[in-house]
Amino acid sequence: MPSPKQRAVDTSSTDTTVGRTMLHDLIAGDATGLSEKLQEHRLKLFPPKAQKTLRRFTSTETAKIVGVADSYLRQLSIEHKGPTPQTTAHGRRSYSFADIRALREFLDESGKGDRRYLPHRRPDQHLQIICVANFKGGSAKTTTSANLAQYLALRGYRVLAVDLDPQASLTALHGLQPEFDLGPDETLYGAIKYGEGRRRTAEVVRETYFPGLDLIPGNIELMEFEHESPIAMAEKRAGATMFFSRVSQALAEVADRYDVVILDCPPQLGFLTLSALCASTALLVTVHPEMLDIMSMCQFLLMTSELLGVVAKAGGDMQYDWMRYLVTRYEPTDGPQTQMVAFMRSLFGERVLTNAMVKSTAISDASITKQTLYEVPREQFTRSTYDRALESMNQVNAEIEALVEKAWSN
Repeated sequence: MPSPKQRAVDTSSTDTTVGRTMLHDLIAGDATGLSEKLQEHRLKLFPPKAQKTLRRFTSTETAKIVGVADSYLRQLSIEHKGPTPQTTAHGRRSYSFADIRALREFLDESGKGDRRYLPHRRPDQHLQIICVANFKGGSAKTTTSANLAQYLALRGYRVLAVDLDPQASLTALHGLQPEFDLGPDETLYGAIKYGEGRRRTAEVVRETYFPGLDLIPGNIELMEFEHESPIAMAEKRAGATMFFSRVSQALAEVADRYDVVILDCPPQLGFLTLSALCASTALLVTVHPEMLDIMSMCQFLLMTSELLGVVAKAGGDMQYDWMRYLVTRYEPTDGPQTQMVAFMRSLFGERVLTNAMVKSTAISDASITKQTLYEVPREQFTRSTYDRALESMNQVNAEIEALVEKAWSN
């Protein structure tokens, strides 16, 4: 008969083996179950043959978006000029986003192309590629990317949003479920992969329900680039460009179609993020004003500086139009957060955006239905809550827009 000590060792050994197997099965089961439930939720919101659509905008909202007086829109409607709004029995007018784009084109033609209503870049102005990055999760990279992309589309720019995060939150936010709706090589990986089978970038671009905003979706296959890059570097494959040039070359194929590209990077400093940084003309670092987040950002900056220095020596282009820090999920009444923001401003000066993205239930609640603040109607929330959140978001995005325009004017 084995001693108690021997029995304990045997049991421990068996439990370890079984435990490992059970954990693997448990994780696989949870992932499959969760994916199926998310698909069920998606199908309830959007039936199989339906596509995610954008709400209509009131005449007041439309006037603010376009930058004209509501009375002027009313006069255009009376004179049957520009797009015809939808009118209720009570005389309330509303416009689809397609109507808003058509209205911009009408006003731009009337204004002899002064870019006030249709701010497309001129041929001599380079494509603005904004990299939204930080390897601290929860810093609102995707929220920032999505709202910035949609804001710029609302403002009349031609925008491409690129989801570089294998977790694909930006993709899901725009109505796609990565594991169900994307086939092989239908992310940017298809356009930057090594070897045979590389696709043209235009083939992986998808139109969204936001006129003027296109999307290159993401999913788990983006991780293949992280696995293949060190192998390609070690093998020094003939004719293969270095990893840090591949995102830039892919975007160059469609550059003439857009004014601004938004790159939503993964929360890690891998080959994909480095390639995105090398392709960019601007860097936006999102940061939550808490001590641990600031400390994490410090490590991100140190590692980024060191790695980009190596890339620069290898021939990477490190010239940027601008770099800014964006304070996210900010609570102005929180004393410690206010102190951290003041600390950042004293250290980085004007590189910290003047406006911060406030923490708001309107932003978080909108994401439950896979929407942004620009998609949800005002009446869905307490009006003061919605107005405060929208004002904050607009101020942040307008400040970034000003940086884009300034880069073009230099």
